Amino acid sequence: MRAIAVERGSEGPTVIERPRPEPADGEALLRTLRVGVDGTDHEVIGGSHGGFPEGEDHMVLGHEAVAVVEDPNGTDLSAGEVVVPTVRRPPAAGANGYFERGEPDMAPDGEYVERGIVGDHGYMAEYFTSPPEYLVAFPEDMWEFGFLTEPVSISEKAFEHAYASRSAFDWSPESALVLGNRSLGLMTLAMLEFGVDSDRSFAEHDFERTYCLGRRERPDPTVDIIEEVGATYVNSNETPLETVSEDFEAMDFVYEATGYAPHAFETVEALAPNGVGALLGIPDSWEFEVDGGRVHHELVLHNKALVGIVNSHVEHFEGAIDTLTELPEWLLDDLVTTVATPEDAKPAFEYGHDQIKAVVEFDRL
Repeated sequence: MRAIAVERGSEGPTVIERPRPEPADGEALLRTLRVGVDGTDHEVIGGSHGGFPEGEDHMVLGHEAVAVVEDPNGTDLSAGEVVVPTVRRPPAAGANGYFERGEPDMAPDGEYVERGIVGDHGYMAEYFTSPPEYLVAFPEDMWEFGFLTEPVSISEKAFEHAYASRSAFDWSPESALVLGNRSLGLMTLAMLEFGVDSDRSFAEHDFERTYCLGRRERPDPTVDIIEEVGATYVNSNETPLETVSEDFEAMDFVYEATGYAPHAFETVEALAPNGVGALLGIPDSWEFEVDGGRVHHELVLHNKALVGIVNSHVEHFEGAIDTLTELPEWLLDDLVTTVATPEDAKPAFEYGHDQIKAVVEFDRL
């Protein structure tokens, strides 16, 4: 079968041939429909994040997937059922407490593998196998957008944890700022603007003002989407994050999805008193000067908080599916700008002015 992988020493993804996998007892065989490409894939390809499966000279890419059950193989799944797979799996040593508690997303490095990212092959192949407990049913009539479940699930977790950090007092946020105007940032912005998240943590408060900070100049399709959902675009070339609170307003909630390391500290300045920032970007090692005393001062005297967010678990995936069904169809259509094939997957891994979200399509329903 065809698969798209990164090989040791290679400079980019390549199409390879692999044997069609045979499901073990307790596993189902899945036929892949679509697999999304995001910044993590580029980091894996570039070698700055993740790692190969032990003893392998390549790793199949892809962690944002939607598939159909080809062979239930004795599981409770049904042939033809559309599903999305989660990402984390137990390490070679076997399940640990995090997995036993249903909290694999909270496991530290070394206590898990992630399909298509670190230690295990991903979903960018014609077929893959999985135990059913790591698969979540997805609406058949929306199958084209199933691959968006994984990124939306990260925002579901971010909202949950950010709100939990403020749950000790009466917190009524009115303003929110999303850092980054790629697909994840745009979907998160829409969730905040339209009051859509599965546990309704933020929907209850109905943000009155939403903003998105990015580096793109008009005309640009992402800016069009930002304004179409009703948010305000902040051009960081004109208004960097450290002056947002002066040029616009201090924010009750900041969602960082850029991986730009200074943003972690600039977020503290951008927050209003009692505000919370969720950090999702993963930067490379980066040394720069920070006024640590000022950061400490702001956090303590103004009751601000930062929470780090990575990965998500089944409940977040289930919530993400509910969210996707509520987001406007025009938004999902506009986000998917490139649909590549396994035979010519290169366009899915290219950055371009009009590129927002790219997928590799292996099959259709």
